[in-house]
Amino acid sequence: MSPASVPGLPDIGRRENLRDRIRDALRAAIISGRLEPGVVYSAPTLGAQFGVSPTPVREAMLDLVKEGLVVAHPNKGFRITEVSDEDLDNLAAVRLLIEPPTVRDAVAVIPAEDFPGLRTLAQAIVDAAERGDLVGYVEADHVFHLTLLGYSRNRFLLEVVSGLRAKTRLFGLAALLRGGRLGASAAEHHELLDLVEARDPVGAEILMHRHVGHVRGLWAGAATDAP
Repeated sequence: MSPASVPGLPDIGRRENLRDRIRDALRAAIISGRLEPGVVYSAPTLGAQFGVSPTPVREAMLDLVKEGLVVAHPNKGFRITEVSDEDLDNLAAVRLLIEPPTVRDAVAVIPAEDFPGLRTLAQAIVDAAERGDLVGYVEADHVFHLTLLGYSRNRFLLEVVSGLRAKTRLFGLAALLRGGRLGASAAEHHELLDLVEARDPVGAEILMHRHVGHVRGLWAGAATDAP
């Protein structure tokens, strides 16, 4: 099997923290399905697409090996690990136990002066959807949610949620994009902030529960062919 290339990888931009930027882009590509489960990708091929040498790509991939997202194949490249439907169900179940109540409790403590910054993060998700940039969508979504959950002041919770999100697969995003529905999903982040700004913890918890529930619905691909 020859190492594969992948369409839709983003321009990683500035070169500081290059390994981290590549790692984050590759992780988002795995979550969104741009990097396909079971397929082997080589560091030189991906490096050429990023416009960098193979070394930072290889280093980034080795970080993802530690996260369990890829498996190294010596002299070939890195194979994207496959996740079963049962595992995805269990990941979503744990996220539902953690994220909605954490957002509920955060509503009362988020300073009003932070609202504009949170709006900017939410808009980045909408902008990525409008560009049709699935990798950018996943990256922006990750930043928004981890920032919101960060008001819990619990770094262990953030580490757990970040790990759970990294193992999630959102193959249905491509179908949402093709069907013109990704923008509506992106807009949920502004709806969530509307509730936060209104200091409505119950409403925020309910919306967050629905939002995370999409992980095993539309965004996972379970209903990608629905009208």
